[in-house]
Amino acid sequence: MQSPDPKTIRLMTVDQNSSTPASRARGLLVAARTSARSLDFGYYIGLLIIVAWAVIATTAYLWVPFHPTEYQDVANRLAAPSATNIFGTDELGRDVFSRVMAGAQLSLPIALLTVAIAGVVGSVIGAISGFVGGMVDELIMRVCDVILSFPAIVLALAIVAALGPNWFNVVASISLVMWPEYCRLMRSQVLSIRTNLHVTAAISVGCSPTRVFSKHVLPYGLPAIMVKATVDLGMVILITAGLSFIGVGVTPPTPEWGAMVSAAQTRIDSWWLVVFPGLAILSTVLAFNFVGDGLRDKLDPQLRGGNAKGASAKSMLQRIFLGQRKTKETPA
Repeated sequence: MQSPDPKTIRLMTVDQNSSTPASRARGLLVAARTSARSLDFGYYIGLLIIVAWAVIATTAYLWVPFHPTEYQDVANRLAAPSATNIFGTDELGRDVFSRVMAGAQLSLPIALLTVAIAGVVGSVIGAISGFVGGMVDELIMRVCDVILSFPAIVLALAIVAALGPNWFNVVASISLVMWPEYCRLMRSQVLSIRTNLHVTAAISVGCSPTRVFSKHVLPYGLPAIMVKATVDLGMVILITAGLSFIGVGVTPPTPEWGAMVSAAQTRIDSWWLVVFPGLAILSTVLAFNFVGDGLRDKLDPQLRGGNAKGASAKSMLQRIFLGQRKTKETPA
């Protein structure tokens, strides 16, 4: 009896496996590639929201319908959203829309300043710790361990309560709480970078330790710091709102999102006092997280490019649905 042609066998195998786990895995692989491409969509949406809030923060007082603090219409207090007051009014008759828009002028600069201070201080100290090593590294890491052993919000609360509630003390307290995280991240980056060939080559040709550190080590640890800083901008906005909510952050009548939510906690029936400041916090935090995830995918060489994402998704799906088995052809 004549044996079938090998090509015929392969075609029959594909036809028989059209509904097998392998075919389902291939379908999921296409969906994974599509999802990987959509990561850029989230990045640009987050960037658009951040730009919109930045424009609002810089121009709010030029176009808001009412002054955020000076305007008070007591006769129209706790009014629901209407054509005149699209976000309603608060317990003093102030326009909630104007206060929410003006609140960006305080929340965003506090987040930017805090992350800038914590990121620069922590990154420099962490780079020195990882590059120098020895007792310097040990001492810096023990200081970081002490600070990181306390919950961030609790330590920031204690510092602000001791210094007094105002925006400057909020920036100082959160920066003091956050810099050890940047320190440890940069230290880990430097420890892995200083063993690379380009660093070894720079040392072998006689570059000074200062030049090796500033030109060949420190710049290569910045992408990870940039990703963390972007995500932490949203976290700082949350912490600032939390401190203002419990009364130790920015104090009234300054329009700040957390303070507005705190002032509305006794007005459960006036839902607009909580919803609109809460949506402002939610949108900015999500936007910074979207941009942070996008930056991670763009700066990480292992995740950069659609092919790398597709290959990663393919290997993952193969392990889940196919295990380690390989398709074997029937011998002729």
